[in-house]
Amino acid sequence: MYDASRQALTEVIEQAKRWLFRRQYVYQTTFRGPLADEVLRDLARFCRANQSTFHVDDRAHAMAEGRREVWLRIANHLNLPPDRLWAIYDGREG
Repeated sequence: MYDASRQALTEVIEQAKRWLFRRQYVYQTTFRGPLADEVLRDLARFCRANQSTFHVDDRAHAMAEGRREVWLRIANHLNLPPDRLWAIYDGREG
């Protein structure tokens, strides 16, 4: 029983990895090339990729953090090796 449960868990984890790595491939395919570079530059500015999101207004700060979270998701899928991306999604890295 224990081996069957362990095997089932291993299969679920492997399915999750395949799904994540497929999504990474799709991001990389979408965000590569000359037009993609232009979009990424625009998103970097809009999402405050390289600057503080602090704002004295809590709602404005929360909105800026949300934008930056989207930027970080895209950047992670484009730039991280698969094992580091998986470490983020399985909770080993923040």
